[in-house]
Amino acid sequence: MSVRQRLRQVKHRRGIRTFRSDERAIEGLPIRLVIALVVGVASLGVMMNMLSGLHGLTVSELDAKPSPEVVHPGYHSVDIAVIDSDGNPVAGATVVLKSDSATLKHIQTATTGDDGKATLSIHPGLGPNQDDGTLEIDIKPPAGSKFEDKQGNTKILVVSG
Repeated sequence: MSVRQRLRQVKHRRGIRTFRSDERAIEGLPIRLVIALVVGVASLGVMMNMLSGLHGLTVSELDAKPSPEVVHPGYHSVDIAVIDSDGNPVAGATVVLKSDSATLKHIQTATTGDDGKATLSIHPGLGPNQDDGTLEIDIKPPAGSKFEDKQGNTKILVVSG
């Protein structure tokens, strides 16, 4: 056995003995893992922030603009415009109008045209001794689009006569 090989064996044994006798060997490990985790999360946050600026990966929130916004009980025709977060009309969205604190006999649905508007014929009602109420508007985005409707939309106010 050469001197060099013998020296390697001695260093190896000394390293193993040092490791075995070192009672604090694992003390630094948890803090190192925490630091690595924090640095990794911060880096991921920076990368995700850079990606959110790309329009291909973002989702646009839809909003409903009813006209008129205030109606009385009885038969009415209501236009509901669906717009994206930039105020542009959205074609092919399904508008769902349903009872909230005011009543509708049936849930009403319509699909927006190229101008982003849907027209619904409604017959809202109010309960006994009820002066006002609201109708809720939900929007189902066109299939395969970059739109979503997570936030609440403008409601139609129904007031007694």
